[in-house]
Amino acid sequence: MKKLAAIALATLSFCAVSSVQAADYPTKPISIVVPFAAGGPTDRVARDLAEALRKQFGGVSILVDNVAGAGSSIGSAKVARAAPDGYTLLLNHIAMSTMPGLVRNLPFKVESDFEYLGIVNDVPMTLIAKPTMAANNFAELQTWITANKGKINLGNAGVGSASHLCGLLFQSALASDMTPVPYKGTAPAIADLIGGQIDLLCDQTTNTTGQIEGKKVKAYAVTTAKRLTTPALKDLPTMQEAGVKGFEVTIWHGLYAPKGTPADVLTKVNTALKAAMKDPEFIKKQEGLGAVVTTDKRVEPAEHKKFVAAEIAKWTPIIKAAGVYAD
Repeated sequence: MKKLAAIALATLSFCAVSSVQAADYPTKPISIVVPFAAGGPTDRVARDLAEALRKQFGGVSILVDNVAGAGSSIGSAKVARAAPDGYTLLLNHIAMSTMPGLVRNLPFKVESDFEYLGIVNDVPMTLIAKPTMAANNFAELQTWITANKGKINLGNAGVGSASHLCGLLFQSALASDMTPVPYKGTAPAIADLIGGQIDLLCDQTTNTTGQIEGKKVKAYAVTTAKRLTTPALKDLPTMQEAGVKGFEVTIWHGLYAPKGTPADVLTKVNTALKAAMKDPEFIKKQEGLGAVVTTDKRVEPAEHKKFVAAEIAKWTPIIKAAGVYAD
């Protein structure tokens, strides 16, 4: 009985301490792990979000930690193993739904080893080419692709990246044989595209809008169902308008915490996240990059999780059919 009483007292003490910690959260810097290289589109979203969250948390530092590799599984695994105290979070994109099909021996379960905090935004993608590309519109580009079948270098930011996924769909839609050229991040891929070392790239507007505005690359289409309103992109047709029927890819970003993070802490983070996403400065920055801040029910944890499960069901067969892996 004495032992049982001691255990009960210890349990109550632990719960009391946890409650106090949740009530005081956050009392130290929060780390947002980005499972991709610095300078890429997800990194840009994370840094904008970190600043917006900092305001909501009374000025507490929000640090961005870039942990790239293996289709985003290395950085994601770091968060899955982290202490479930709310001080290590994960910002990842559509890779959360592609890792189950893309990464062999995935060291965690996407649907059960994380707490879901909400979808942050949706990011369209653009099909762009080297500045010396002769084609001036999508129809001419298709003619060029047909004439150069087997000779085209299609860049991407690494196996499992958004640009890799978009490239897979693009090749499939056009039934074209292109050589994939993976890079360690979007920044070097864009640099080589500008330099003419690769021919094409399909990547997020968060990283291509500035290059399009500066006329450093040629742009041909967007991957959304409707045209975009961003000044630099508003004249670009959708892939469907350009004749590629059924082609639609939007890259979303979501925020996660390690499984077992206290419910009170999760509620605080979700509340701060929703407030941050209404910050006019954050919205303006995202719109300037062509991203759309989430306003639908996916901002709620349960809907976020339901959405990711549906995305996993969508992407896994596509990836397996392509036979690609991010080991």
